[in-house]
Amino acid sequence: MAAEKSVQSIGMFDSGIGGLTVMQKVMQALPNESIVYFGDTARVPYGGKSSETIVRYSIENSIFLLEKNIKILVIACNTAASAAIVKLCTIFNIPVVGVIEPGAEKAVSVTRNARIAVLGTRSTIHSGAYQREIEKRLPGVKVFSIACPLFVPLVEEGMIHQPFARAIVKEHLAPLKHQGVDTIMLGCTHYPILKSLIQEEMGPEIALVDSGTTCAEKVAAILRDQALESPKDHVAEHRYFVSDDPAKFRESAERIFGQPISHVHAATLWT
Repeated sequence: MAAEKSVQSIGMFDSGIGGLTVMQKVMQALPNESIVYFGDTARVPYGGKSSETIVRYSIENSIFLLEKNIKILVIACNTAASAAIVKLCTIFNIPVVGVIEPGAEKAVSVTRNARIAVLGTRSTIHSGAYQREIEKRLPGVKVFSIACPLFVPLVEEGMIHQPFARAIVKEHLAPLKHQGVDTIMLGCTHYPILKSLIQEEMGPEIALVDSGTTCAEKVAAILRDQALESPKDHVAEHRYFVSDDPAKFRESAERIFGQPISHVHAATLWT
C-alpha cells in the first residue's frame, strides 16, 4: 500500500502561470516525482479579491487536485497561501505546503542588515503573512511591504518585454529606493519572471529571494520523512490543467521552461 502511495503525484496549484516557477524548482530537486499542476487561469489574478473568495477558490482547486490522487498538496501561490493554508490544513488529510514560510526563511538567511522588502499582491501584503513570518525568525528586522498589483497581469499577458513593463516596475519600486534594503522577497510566484527588470531597477547589490528552491526542499523533506518518495526508477509524468485557454497557458509555460510541454488540459471546476 505504501509503495502504491509513493508513486502518486505531487499536486500543485496557482492562480495562473506563476506557480510554474515553483514547479520548476520541484522538478529539479525531485526528478523522479510526477506533478499535477492546476492553473486557475479563468479567475486570475487573485490578489485583488477578498480573503473569503480566495479561500473558496483554494478549496475548489484543492478538491480538483485531490481527485487526481495526489500525495501532497503545494500551494504555489502566495496570495492563496496567505489566505487559505490554515483552512486547507484543517480540512484535507494530506500534507499541505505553502510558499510563505520557506520564502521567509530564505530571506532571513540572506539579509546582512536586517532590512527586507516584501513585494506582493494587495491581498498578500494586507494579510501581513510575510512580515509575521520574517519577524518571528529575525527579531528587530525592518520589513518594507509593497503591493504591486500590475505585476501579475504583466506576466500573465506575456508583456514583460514591452517598454511599459520597465516603467511599471520602476513606479512600483520607487518607495524602496532610499530605504537601505539589502534583500527583496519576491512574495508572489509570478514575480521571478520579472526578476531581471527588478534587479536592473534596484541594482546588482540587492539580493532577490523567491520561495521556489526552499519550497522544493520542504516538499522533499516531507516526502522523505513520511516515506512517500517515488522509487528512483520511477519515470515522472507532469500533467497540467487550466480553467481557461490551454493554448495560451502552454505558450507561457514553454517560455518559462524553455522547452515544449505536453498534457495541458482544460478543467471544469464548476457546473
